Amino acid sequence: MGNSEYSSGDARKRIRPSGGYRDLRSFQTATIIYDATVSFCDKFIDKRSRLVDQMVQAARSGRQNIAEGSRASATSSQTELRLVSVARASLDELLLDYEDFLRQRGHALWTKDSPHSLRVRSVAGDNATSYSEWLGSDSPEIVANALICLIHQANYLLDRQIAGLEREFITEGGYSERLAAERIAERTRRNYNDLYDQSNPTDPSDSSTPAASPHCPDCGKPMSLRTARTGRNAGSQFWGCSAYPSCKGTRKL
Repeated sequence: MGNSEYSSGDARKRIRPSGGYRDLRSFQTATIIYDATVSFCDKFIDKRSRLVDQMVQAARSGRQNIAEGSRASATSSQTELRLVSVARASLDELLLDYEDFLRQRGHALWTKDSPHSLRVRSVAGDNATSYSEWLGSDSPEIVANALICLIHQANYLLDRQIAGLEREFITEGGYSERLAAERIAERTRRNYNDLYDQSNPTDPSDSSTPAASPHCPDCGKPMSLRTARTGRNAGSQFWGCSAYPSCKGTRKL
């Protein structure tokens, strides 16, 4: 899911890429929600209230679990799926807190298709500045409703992300399945290399290097079984150096 965070100079080839969460729209939206929630609690809720810690922690959990799930994707698709689901649940909890805030204080809750909600949803920005018209308001009703809109957007994105991870796990398997497939592929390559050395055959159709082939008397490299095409020995087989044409060493069968 997304671009890898590890260095492009890393010599290791990862079976599953990880990181790249900063490019995820769900992470960007969750970051806006987290920052705006901290500001909202500071401006509109008594600092002695337990609600401050609950809301800030729920917002933080939504953001952090998206990032941690992305990092975990390299070694465990199940862990990634679990963490993204935790992020979704945390934002659901925060959504209820904002709805409770509005209801308990007699403020209006914008409907999904109200002009205000549609305007917020039409912005599709990737930072808080894009939503400053609402998030910077002195009205707790406006800020809370705007954040509710953003939480719905983040949850929609996370639902799509979770569905994609589930499909990927079903069709391609998890990390352990991919690791086993890579191991089988590597074992197959090694077995092939043990049987055949095709570093520079003159004709792949009639040359091979069995594991018991002799070594070239001139350069010491493994020899390939070849078939003479011309001359008085045409049609007969002989050992030819696998480094041909740089080395023309031969042996009789």
